[in-house]
Amino acid sequence: MLSVQNLDKRYGQFQAVNNVSFELEPGQIMGFIGSNGAGKTTTIKMLATLLEPTSGCAKLLGKTLDGNDISIRKEIGYMPDFFGLYEDIKVWEYLDMFASLYGVPAGDRPRVIDEVLELTDLGFKRDAFAQSLSRGMQQRLCLARCLVHNPTLLLLDEPASGLDPRARAELKDLIGELGRMGKIVIVSSHILPELADFSTVVGIIERGEMLAFGKVKDVVRALTPAKKIQVRLLEKGAEASMWLHGRPHISSTEFVNENEFRFDFTGEPQEQAELLRALIQSGFPIVEFLDEEANLEDLFMKVTKGALN
Repeated sequence: MLSVQNLDKRYGQFQAVNNVSFELEPGQIMGFIGSNGAGKTTTIKMLATLLEPTSGCAKLLGKTLDGNDISIRKEIGYMPDFFGLYEDIKVWEYLDMFASLYGVPAGDRPRVIDEVLELTDLGFKRDAFAQSLSRGMQQRLCLARCLVHNPTLLLLDEPASGLDPRARAELKDLIGELGRMGKIVIVSSHILPELADFSTVVGIIERGEMLAFGKVKDVVRALTPAKKIQVRLLEKGAEASMWLHGRPHISSTEFVNENEFRFDFTGEPQEQAELLRALIQSGFPIVEFLDEEANLEDLFMKVTKGALN
């Protein structure tokens, strides 16, 4: 288990991370969300033992994450948002070098390299030069490097940065597989819809403070109690919107086009059904009347609205 308790990081008078606490179990994937400068990378670097906290602590498998403790550092795989690749080195040589640095015995390294190449779908590039790989393949190679020592905790800082849609989809599948393997995974990203696809928990940080943490669906339901309903009509869109104005449980109406709009609704399902019936009985030609489930982007905008203002 990873336990983070009251983690702080200050630079002089500037509070980069403020009293951050959370816990993760093996197999959980945390989507770590925040604006640029919110404290994501600073938090991840402290968990990677690259920065020393001003106060607070983090423990992995019951041991404090201490940069001077080689045994605990071997339980961590860290993939930074910017990484370098050595020139004139082949893929397998790159992985062999890092496996050696992590203390993987020489006799085990060929097997380990084959396993991580298969996991990251890079086996066919084994003898290619690292610099010749596409951006997506380079990202997978960097992730393979993080896996050669079989760590318990994986820290992935903006792993999808700069990737095309196909490469992002492949990376998403790979991260999901790592969770199924029992790894504890923390992924920071700006691509919120994709985070929702594989994250089992979400943490939202802004100005160094963790504003929300928990299972994705639980956090979304708790912080966005109003459901979004989208209505599309053949005609009379403006009239229908005016008809809804002032009725119970309805707020925040916005138009998509002249005959399509959405609004927030806080009523019960029975009241929603009665609202649709009343619209039809009033002569409005309804084509669609759909629930739009709140997503991570809606949640992020809602939770950080006050923090950003």
